[in-house]
Parts: sequence; structure tokens; C-alpha cells
Amino acid sequence: YIQKTYANRHREMPYEYSDCDNTCTKSGNLKRHKRKHTDEKPYTCSESDYSFTKGRIIKVHTRTHTGNKPYKCNECNYSCTRSGNLKRHMQTHSGEKPYKCSECDYSCATVGVFQYHMCTHTGEKPYKCNECDYSFILSGNLKKHIRTHTGEKPYKCSECDYSCTTIEGLKCHMCKHTGEKPYKCSECDY
Repeated sequence: YIQKTYANRHREMPYEYSDCDNTCTKSGNLKRHKRKHTDEKPYTCSESDYSFTKGRIIKVHTRTHTGNKPYKCNECNYSCTRSGNLKRHMQTHSGEKPYKCSECDYSCATVGVFQYHMCTHTGEKPYKCNECDYSFILSGNLKKHIRTHTGEKPYKCSECDYSCTTIEGLKCHMCKHTGEKPYKCSECDY
């Protein structure tokens, strides 16, 4: 068994892609790799306009529509759709903050938050819109902004014809159907 495993790991890579140096042992892996070059996204969400290169990614994405959050924190009521998000969340309980700023006393638990913080020192906004002069610190904010140019509204209401550019906008709209009022005044009954 050990010899077979060793041989499998060190055998020749029969599948290679001519546009780059990638080689692999399975034709399926090469097929998935080629999608990086062609931007082919064969897995399309039936609830929104999103499409993906890998089938397992659409399964995770579908959870945003179904509300299925299988990863649950055992210390609070937090739950999420991805295991990586739960790992990052758990750092809020442990107090672990491995990312430390060399410019000030700031430290944080995740690399994304740290990169955002560093931009407050440099003023850098690396994500620039090709259509206008807007630029952003976060790539996700650029993605949302681009929808103002394309008119894309991937978030669709399941109760009516409403659609919008952000998940936050859809959540706000859904309150009209549910009657929920998540924001309450602390001074009066409003």
C-alpha cells in the first residue's frame, strides 16, 4: 500500500495545459484548471445571476438563499455557511490577534481586516473602477459599485418582482413582506 501511494504521488503528470505550466494526474483537474483561463463558469445559481467554476462552490453559495448555516459556534449563537468563516469567528472568543500593525498599536484576528487597516495609514485604495474615478480599499465594494454601471441586480425577492444590487438591500426589502422592523428607537416606540 505504501509503495502504491508513493508511486501515485511521484508518477508522471500525463495531463498538461499548453497555455501555462500546469500539469496534473487527472483529466478532471485539468478541465477545472482550464476554466481559470477561459472564465467558463458552468455552474449557475437558479436564484441569482451568479455562476461558478466549481460545483462545490455553488453548493456553498446556495446556502445564502436557503439560510442553511451548518457551521455553528459552540460558544455563542453565531452560525455561517463556510468553515473558514467559523474559524475566523472563533478568534473573537480566543482573543487571538496575530496580525499586528507596525505603524500603531492596532492588532486583529484576520488578514483581510489587517489589510484594510493598513490602507488607513497609506491611503491606498487598490481596487479601481474602470468606468469612473471611484476606487476602493475592498474588492467586494468595487464589485458592488460596478453593478451601478452594469445594471446587474443579482439579489431577487422570492415574494415579488423586486431585485437589487446588494444582499443588504434585499434583506431590507424583505422586511416589507415580513413586517419585521429590525431598527428601533431607544428613546420612543418608533
